[in-house]
Amino acid sequence: MIDVTCAVISYGNKVLAVQRGPTQDLPGKWEFPGGKVEQNESEEECLIREIREELCLDIQLNRRLHPVEHVYDRYTIRLIPFTATILGGKILLTEHQDYTWLSPVNLESIDWAPADLPIVYQLQDNWKSR
Repeated sequence: MIDVTCAVISYGNKVLAVQRGPTQDLPGKWEFPGGKVEQNESEEECLIREIREELCLDIQLNRRLHPVEHVYDRYTIRLIPFTATILGGKILLTEHQDYTWLSPVNLESIDWAPADLPIVYQLQDNWKSR
């Protein structure tokens, strides 16, 4: 199983989604940004590094959400989400082809990668309980 972190980056009442590029697995699918945890790296260190590399943003991690295990054809991942806020930088896509900010009612308007969908549902449940 591959441990992968992702950031649910919020700005106001919206969250950031990024679209996978044409050369990546699952091209065109939307996801929460992040990446694979490297050896001797904590989940938090991984996510801060990945967001800096992929989006040129500095973030603050706020809360760990429930991890999701998903079986793809060739591998299984444990997707470990954290809520986060932007500390600095401006979004510059280095791996993805697009990004968007989504409000709670629009979360299901895009074609999410399968592993990210349970996180979408967690967010919707959290917003409903507010």
